[in-house]
Amino acid sequence: MSTDRPTSDRPSVRPEIAAITQTIIERSMASRQDYLSRMATAISEGPNRQVLSCGNLAHGFAACGLDDKKRLAGKQAPNLGIITAYNDMLSAHQPYAGYPDIIKAKAQALGAVAQVAGGVPAMCDGVTQGQPGMELSLFSRDTIALGASVGLSHNMFDAALYLGICDKIVPGLLIAALTFGHLPAVFVPAGPMPSGLPNKEKARVREEYAQGKIGKAELLEAESKSYHSAGTCTFYGTANSNQALVEVMGLHVPGSAFIHPNAPLRQALTEEATRVAVDISGLGENFRPISQVIDERSIVNALVMLLATGGSTNHTIHWIAVARAAGILITWDDMDALSKLTPLLTRVYPNGQADVNAMEEAGGLPFLIRELVQAGLLHGDARTNMGQGLEHLQQRASLDTDGKLAYTPVATASGDEEVVRPVAKAFQPEGGLRLLDGNLGRAIIKISAVERERWIIEAPCAVFSDQDEVLAAYQAGELHRDVVVVLRYQGPKANGMPELHKLTPALSVLQNLGFKVALVTDGRMSGASGKVPAAIHVTPEALDGGLIARLADGDLVRLDAETGTLSVLTDAASLAQRPLEKPAHLAHSGFGLGRELFAPFRAAVGPADQGASIFS
Repeated sequence: MSTDRPTSDRPSVRPEIAAITQTIIERSMASRQDYLSRMATAISEGPNRQVLSCGNLAHGFAACGLDDKKRLAGKQAPNLGIITAYNDMLSAHQPYAGYPDIIKAKAQALGAVAQVAGGVPAMCDGVTQGQPGMELSLFSRDTIALGASVGLSHNMFDAALYLGICDKIVPGLLIAALTFGHLPAVFVPAGPMPSGLPNKEKARVREEYAQGKIGKAELLEAESKSYHSAGTCTFYGTANSNQALVEVMGLHVPGSAFIHPNAPLRQALTEEATRVAVDISGLGENFRPISQVIDERSIVNALVMLLATGGSTNHTIHWIAVARAAGILITWDDMDALSKLTPLLTRVYPNGQADVNAMEEAGGLPFLIRELVQAGLLHGDARTNMGQGLEHLQQRASLDTDGKLAYTPVATASGDEEVVRPVAKAFQPEGGLRLLDGNLGRAIIKISAVERERWIIEAPCAVFSDQDEVLAAYQAGELHRDVVVVLRYQGPKANGMPELHKLTPALSVLQNLGFKVALVTDGRMSGASGKVPAAIHVTPEALDGGLIARLADGDLVRLDAETGTLSVLTDAASLAQRPLEKPAHLAHSGFGLGRELFAPFRAAVGPADQGASIFS
């Protein structure tokens, strides 16, 4: 661990958290040292434009105005590279349309230059849910990392600002930022949309549609009232989990995660992000490359925040890949160990009925960070873009009477203890996730939204290889019983590991009818994993020889989140004798809507418990 020491008035991290962190440090020693050595070499070359020839540099600023050309021709003006995930179809990224102009104007006022270095794709899982395009979703993360790297490869920049917010976009940008770890990195969020139709009402309408009680028109009306304007979806899924994790890692301007896109405060925060980028750039006063900001403490802090807030299961995959980009090796076992130490401090949908706007109003991330630091659950001495320690993350951002950005300490009490609680009054003593391990392999379950009496499900299984087959069986009444629905051949090698929320309303209806119901899959459920117990990310996946491929209808399966086990109770010897047959749909699922272009990804991707990445 770093030789940095807590100040005398900064709470020390609990010994159990320190021990997990030390295990990660020791496991990562060789890969981390290799990473830091490579970053030191890149840093030693100095401001990047110095290595460019005159022809290189002329190409790099050919489209700039005269003042910017003069600045870039010299050696004293920082040049900020902007990587943007803007598109105007995706509500969370539509606000980024005007951000480059805001950043460029602020940079010029500070004597610096900003250029859009490149754009990256930003796909919406809400649009592709249950559709063939969802099979590109996970792979879009690594595609984003590659796209950002192309933009930064021009070697024109002294720092980078990353404009991205949603599911795979932020992890992909983080992988790129850490790969270009010799550059300082500031992440610039856009914020959530205002609250719409309450989440409980949205879920009720979806379940009524699944039961055939209402039609498509009524369902679309409800969905449109839920997702109704620019900004992220307001439930605590992967997008908003991203913002919490990046903020506690100190890569945001403090307090910027959950401010609405069009609020005056949002523009002030974006301008401040530009000022910070100039300040910590290679030509700034306080050079802080991201490779020297993010370390094992930062990664552990992010995981604790994920667990304390009941965040997205997607991050059990993404953060492994993100950490590896910095030479840090984390595992599901680390996450499970941290979950057992981390209390659940929020009730935000799908773990409750409130949304992220209510969480922000109740104290938000500053309150949670302060509580976790005071309880010794976060490394309070971790580095951030603002300097050493997390003190500055425990303040609320606002505009003063002159319209300027100001900070005040967060309130000592929660504004609503039904939404956000202090550690002393936690909703439950453990975090939101748990590792399952047994003869069916290793899997993740999100327990924060599952009632305790449903943590153990033992029932005959019904086996499928396509989610439409599951829904057809439901419609035919074949699943109206105690059942473990097994949906296999949904792993990264098989079809890109799609999310399977299309199943949630039907399975919820079965559970509401009083049946014992669970889902077991090598696919994903993500940040909206809800009240139905689901063992997801089963590894090894079916296409990689996992035992899930040998299950048959009627096999007795036991999901036990109490003991952390996932097992089939059928005799192992008889299972081993069963033939492996690939489902017919795999023969054609690799084609259409661009899926054929991602065949190299499916061939190269690693397992879920190693980040489901093509890079390792």
